[in-house]
Amino acid sequence: MANAAATLDRAEKLRETPFRQKVGPGELEVPAVRGMGGSLLYFVDQQSPLGQVWDIEFLPVEATSKNKPAGLTAVDHISQSMQYDEMLSWLLFYTSLLDVQKTPQLDISDPGGIVRSQVVQTADGALRIAFNASQSQHTQSSRFLNEYFGSGVQHIAFATDDIIAAAHQLKANGIEMLAIPENYYDDLEARVDLPAEQVRIIKANNILYDRDDAGEYFQLYTPSFKDLFFIEIVQRRGYRGFGAINAPIRLHAQSRLAPDPETSRL
Repeated sequence: MANAAATLDRAEKLRETPFRQKVGPGELEVPAVRGMGGSLLYFVDQQSPLGQVWDIEFLPVEATSKNKPAGLTAVDHISQSMQYDEMLSWLLFYTSLLDVQKTPQLDISDPGGIVRSQVVQTADGALRIAFNASQSQHTQSSRFLNEYFGSGVQHIAFATDDIIAAAHQLKANGIEMLAIPENYYDDLEARVDLPAEQVRIIKANNILYDRDDAGEYFQLYTPSFKDLFFIEIVQRRGYRGFGAINAPIRLHAQSRLAPDPETSRL
């Protein structure tokens, strides 16, 4: 954001609750407020020392000769799971505090039920937050809430300029990717006019694909860690959406790897 201090001031005028914690040696005092359900939102900018928070508070991890950078360039979007009856409150919270617009709601099929999804984003796409909520207690988003006792970020999507190269390097680094069912690519060929060689390449790398009037979208996922949090890699070529048509495929692929709730209690 342009000015973290001004954003905190606006939040306080909107009667949001500021949050402050003890600042240790080598740490910055990062402005923050409490969101819904006691969650915390921190504000940083490039106009103050907050712009160097990653350099000041974190130590870089050097790539080894085996593990090399995969060409991830930025955070494309984050996905936040929340209670179904809190979704409107979260929308009001973000649209009042930040200069974001909301997209139309979508209903997505999860093996455990229906998930309602909606996005808030800035005009330039620098900030995109996807909301997910479900009345069913058996969807992935609801299981996440039950584990973490409240709303939180369930997955982060990183952007890349070359998703094929990223997929190859992640594999070389020993990162497991989510296996996509073969019949998805049969359906893709029937739905979208793509060269057979391109379909073969994205199929070999478990990449999901979509297109709209503005361009193309490629998606690559890790399996869920502890059946909860996961990472997404995306490449946009003018595309403005989030691959909603692929969400049921991803959810079904993740559900196949999820532990049986009955067995896990034994």
